[in-house]
Amino acid sequence: MSHRDSGQFMAIHFYATAPYGCSYLAGREARSQVAIPAEAIDRHVYSQLVQLGFRRSGSYTYRPYCDLCQACVPVRIPVGSFTPDRSQRRAWRRHSGLTVRLLPLKYLAEHYALYLRYQSARHCGGGMSDDDPAQYAEFILKSSVDSWLAEFRADGELKMVSLIDRLDDGLSAVYTFYDPDDRRASYGVFNVLWQVELARQLGLRYVYLGYWIGESRKMAYKSGYRPLEKLLFGRWVPFMADSVP
Repeated sequence: MSHRDSGQFMAIHFYATAPYGCSYLAGREARSQVAIPAEAIDRHVYSQLVQLGFRRSGSYTYRPYCDLCQACVPVRIPVGSFTPDRSQRRAWRRHSGLTVRLLPLKYLAEHYALYLRYQSARHCGGGMSDDDPAQYAEFILKSSVDSWLAEFRADGELKMVSLIDRLDDGLSAVYTFYDPDDRRASYGVFNVLWQVELARQLGLRYVYLGYWIGESRKMAYKSGYRPLEKLLFGRWVPFMADSVP
């Protein structure tokens, strides 16, 4: 793969990492395939990579490359045919009063404070609850593609922030953090539905949700958005959980 930059082509290279402990499935090792150099991956190149199952974390563009496991399945919502189910419609109505602003990637202390509260409540012991501002900025605010922060408020109070990438054919839901103290809230569901609506308004075809992992409670929820498509042997096909390898 190559990318034209300032009149010259920059080749995209790929390398496989050494094995490391899997973040989602206990007792398993994972490896990633990484695309480099980061400065050559603009929106158009990244859009092609996402279609091939890649994601990004900061400026790190990767996809699972595990030796003995295929649990991570890339999934996307075709927005033209998506219909929310009853529970999702309830979440939409419950949070329809939220006001939303699309912001550039910039550090706001209020966002960082919400991020720490979310990590401490939802991912305690995962390491990210101790992120300092520089680590937060590296993860959330560093991007070489077209990215926004969607800020959601209720009566002026910050409730949720979502990092979103604009692709050639859709939106990529990168990461979302929200108020963990609202126990009856369905912010995550509302956020996905809101991104589907935004994609429709922008004339885009898909919302990419990252990886579905059937054995991981934190990642299995994505199969609840139907219709859904998965990447299987290099082709995007209708999602059927019982047929995922």
